[in-house]
Amino acid sequence: MIYIVAALLPPLGLLLNGQPFAALFNLMLIVPCVILGLIFHVLWLVPSIHAVIAVHMKREDRKHREIVAAIERHGPPPGWRG
Repeated sequence: MIYIVAALLPPLGLLLNGQPFAALFNLMLIVPCVILGLIFHVLWLVPSIHAVIAVHMKREDRKHREIVAAIERHGPPPGWRG
């Protein structure tokens, strides 16, 4: 669901995902993309693409931190050689 919000309303999607600085950057990115998007229409997609990638990276980072925390709490999985 957050990916849909990030694609349709990029700054709001980033704020809801807990990324206020990325949302601010996205707002600054929207202005030139809208202006130049009148000539190069593909630029209208840049803020949405930025938001979706930022949301994905944040979610992957959270998942990674959870896995590392679980390994630190419970030790490595059985059969792991290290």
